[in-house]
Amino acid sequence: MQNPSYPLISKSLSVIKENILETLAYFDLFDYPLSRAEIYLFLKNKHDFDVFDDALRSLLEAGIIHRFDKFYTLKNDQYLVVRRNEGNQKAAELIKVAGKVGNLLIRFPYVRGIAISGSLSKNFADDNSDIDLFIITAKNKLWIARTIMHCFKKLTFLVNKEHLFCMNYYIDEQQLEIAEKNIYTAIEIATLIPLQGDTIFDSFFASNAWTRNYLPNKNMRIACAKPVRTGFFKNLVELLFDNPAGNKIDDMLMRITGNRWLKKTEQKKVNNHGIIMGMETGKHFAKPDPKNFQSKLLLRHYARVSRVLRSYEESLVN
Repeated sequence: MQNPSYPLISKSLSVIKENILETLAYFDLFDYPLSRAEIYLFLKNKHDFDVFDDALRSLLEAGIIHRFDKFYTLKNDQYLVVRRNEGNQKAAELIKVAGKVGNLLIRFPYVRGIAISGSLSKNFADDNSDIDLFIITAKNKLWIARTIMHCFKKLTFLVNKEHLFCMNYYIDEQQLEIAEKNIYTAIEIATLIPLQGDTIFDSFFASNAWTRNYLPNKNMRIACAKPVRTGFFKNLVELLFDNPAGNKIDDMLMRITGNRWLKKTEQKKVNNHGIIMGMETGKHFAKPDPKNFQSKLLLRHYARVSRVLRSYEESLVN
């Protein structure tokens, strides 16, 4: 599903104000207020900062948006800022742990890049947060890499550490461009925090330059990524499977995993958050698909923006 277009309700609503409301509406879906600088970074159009500042002040004075401390939100709820500040503190601690996890996982066979994704990449965590990881593997070896890593994750269950290894989204070097192009995927890509694989993430962000169409003010973060590490175990396994037999094994693991996840979805098994599990699989990707989450989120965003724009129009009439 592509990002829907939100036409102006009237000439009285400028493009910059519409952009601000759209941005706040998106993050309000996650109860996450934004700072002035963050709103500007996530606007879908480029604007002069002074013009942006005037529009933001106008919306605030009209009571369409609300400010608590340094954060802005569509909801008149000061607790959202308390929640964000607490979540930012917890995220800072968890990001440090994620760095150690990345140092370990980059040593696994065929792993070429690791980044933090999900809510943690937006600098937010709570007591139930996991460390969601975005993994890039070597070409045509995604399923061997994923299988070895998930066998390791099963072992971490014995010491109650499995929440530190939520390797949810895999792609390989063959297909770095994300197929779904919408505001959700653009924000997810732009907010990734690369931990390992400086060169591969440079190529990844170049392959997904389309995100500039949605977030022209947002720069990608690659400076923090470390170079890929090698080791005896990694080199040995890659040597053993870099042949036609290894390619067949990778295909076999893809089929086995795909069929297993299809059964989980059909049986309506749920994850730790109570959401029915699902996963899309292909030769060059493995990604979560919890009951068309993206499509539902985009529809909620569209409905939220429509209500906000209508409210703004009504306030001008009254």
